[in-house]
Amino acid sequence: MIVSGSSSQSLSAALAAATDADLAPVSFERFPDGELMAQVPYFDADEAVIVASTDSSDAHVELLQLQDAVREAGADHVTTVIPYMGYARQDAAFEPGQPVSARAMAKALSPGTDRVLTVNPHEPSITDHFDVPAETVDAAAQLADPLPADLTEPVFLSPDEGAVDIAETVQTAYGRGRVDYFEKTRLSGSEVEIEPRDADVDGRDVVLTDDIVATGSTMAESVAALDDMGAARVYVTCVHPMLAADATTKLARAGVEAIYGTDTLERAASTVSVAPAIADAL
Repeated sequence: MIVSGSSSQSLSAALAAATDADLAPVSFERFPDGELMAQVPYFDADEAVIVASTDSSDAHVELLQLQDAVREAGADHVTTVIPYMGYARQDAAFEPGQPVSARAMAKALSPGTDRVLTVNPHEPSITDHFDVPAETVDAAAQLADPLPADLTEPVFLSPDEGAVDIAETVQTAYGRGRVDYFEKTRLSGSEVEIEPRDADVDGRDVVLTDDIVATGSTMAESVAALDDMGAARVYVTCVHPMLAADATTKLARAGVEAIYGTDTLERAASTVSVAPAIADAL
């Protein structure tokens, strides 16, 4: 049975349909003292697939409770699917005294599961922190689906060289265009210039790609720079459309044509589902 966390209900339903599995009922309650209760009123299967993005601290608690609930109900095997794993960007102690938050979360979740799948984490190496078999699912190819078929000499741009693999995946799935990434040149102590490394974007459509768009600040700067370079339409695509605070407004003001993301985080921009990629991995 597929068991959904509160942040992943649409994706869980899509995954149940893709795998022809039953979707378990779930309920979520908050007590007057602030404590949470995530429960599975009915569970009748040997195997549980829990689907829960941990986009908040409460979601982490929910996931721990769901793991315990299905074990209590008699599940012999538990697979935990974490479409978006919170705290994963803190994958090292960047300053003395800081925690490796990704490791802490992975260690907490490991005892309640037999296997873990997570979708396009910021650092794929975070799977090493789990004490059970853990693997990543690459859903970036789905980002090509909502793009217009008539893009003019498209350029698929990543924010830096380290994220160029997502741009390459989207370009391959789209079927044409070229791939490039932004380079930063520091002009002064407070001024940084960003521009594509090789590609000329004048008169061409540009697709900005990344694993996650959180505040949108970096993307908005990129859109503005591309406008100055004469780019035609600019689209933003990301696997995880966090789009916190005023990110959507920020990108719209910068002149972006559209924002496309997946349903690892369920937002207005979640136009494609990662359910097929997860179903294949399962």
